[in-house]
Amino acid sequence: MSRRLIPSWPFIVLSAFTAILSWTFMVSPARAAGFDHLAELSSQGYQISAEARLLGSGDQSGEDLGSLNPELLLTPASVTKVYTAAASLDAWGPQYRFTTELKSAARPSANGVLDGDLILEGGGDPSLVSEDLWRMTQRLYQTGVRRVSGDLVVSQALFGPVTCVTTDRCAALERSDNAYSALLTSAGVNYGSWCIQVAPGAVGGPARVTSCNSHEPLFSIENHVTTTSGSSSTGFGAVRVAEDGDERLVLRGSIAVSSLPQEVYRASADPALQTGKTLEAMLELAGIEVEGVVRVTSDAVPGNAARLAAVDGKPLQEILLRMLNYSNNYMADMLALDLAEAPQAQLEDAGAALEAFVSEIPGHGPVILESGSGLTTGNKTSAQGVNALNEYMFQRPDLFQLYAAGLQAPTNGPMRFIRRGSSVFQSHVMVKTGTLNQPVAVRAVTGYFRTDSHRWGVFTVLVNGTSSTPYISWSRVLDLVSLDLDRMIANH
Repeated sequence: MSRRLIPSWPFIVLSAFTAILSWTFMVSPARAAGFDHLAELSSQGYQISAEARLLGSGDQSGEDLGSLNPELLLTPASVTKVYTAAASLDAWGPQYRFTTELKSAARPSANGVLDGDLILEGGGDPSLVSEDLWRMTQRLYQTGVRRVSGDLVVSQALFGPVTCVTTDRCAALERSDNAYSALLTSAGVNYGSWCIQVAPGAVGGPARVTSCNSHEPLFSIENHVTTTSGSSSTGFGAVRVAEDGDERLVLRGSIAVSSLPQEVYRASADPALQTGKTLEAMLELAGIEVEGVVRVTSDAVPGNAARLAAVDGKPLQEILLRMLNYSNNYMADMLALDLAEAPQAQLEDAGAALEAFVSEIPGHGPVILESGSGLTTGNKTSAQGVNALNEYMFQRPDLFQLYAAGLQAPTNGPMRFIRRGSSVFQSHVMVKTGTLNQPVAVRAVTGYFRTDSHRWGVFTVLVNGTSSTPYISWSRVLDLVSLDLDRMIANH
């Protein structure tokens, strides 16, 4: 897929010419004005697009403070998530909630029997967790249902299973050693990941492994973690594997007897089936028996199925706070898929929905978006474009504070690696970062700053490595950005 929003043919010719120049020649001092320190990376072979400018306010006009190839299209990694946040707020507003429903074509009998299938209809809620399923289970119990004669059906008719387009997500179909590569479905729960808890047992014996969300683990556990003496260190690995439709978690290592229990999250091979198994366990705890099996379908729920119970998820403003603060890929791609109007939407449709939103942003320029999370290296934007988005949201008084709330002040944000630079940088900026390491390094950062005279500004820095510059540390990039922004903040 390769889509761009192009205002006119002269514009693309000029943009292409600018991009060629930026690849061929070193950045001149005039071109790098305001980003003198960051320009050092250009001379080392890194591709850079950077821009910082003051925003207009009242009778004050905006002012360019620095730029370095501002129109060059580069990979933004998780900076993509600011597009997803802005488009979601624009489409639904901050108080919007996604709804998950339990339905059936049957009606409960006087003695509590539901003579048919019980259907969970996924509503595409990125924040659906076990507590929500438990609330919905209790509401079903309150209707008098005590037994389901049919199957427990999980409907992912809205979207799912979503075809994987990144290496990590495709690998997760068979094996996963992380949670960030969670697969996507409109009927997912717990961010598409299994959770187990590992606690010490008796010294010399196996660790105790329990489920985070049920009395017993809902899939096989192969436990090779031993409990060691209190003076020992704790270290173990966990790999979730899938074979012949069954999932198994393999644990190896040791845990000290003095250690606190530790939670482990691993992406599920079938998140819709994971939802069904989790719900089945909760129905059992509530005293509701399901006689049939748990199965998943992408078919639409029958038209004669009526709602028996439902749960509304968290407001969008809370979803965005978590999605941006912790750069949650699952939540970002789920939101982008929710924006797509196509039935059984795929990430290509999600990208098209985001691009349609960007086309309405004044001064943005070309963009390519293939996902809402930034995991896809095919996403391309420029510093000028991201700043145009940030300015557009700044000019939305109904949405700006909620949009900006998901950005971090380095001095007190949850991501410790951004706590670098001077005290001015630490306290005068609000940022969203993006990181990729394969196939080349990507270090991207965007956000707002406040000058000493209390003026608002926007800035974006996109740094992409090449085959000859495969890696760069975040400390190196942030230290250089801090030095340049410090001067801009102090001078204005």
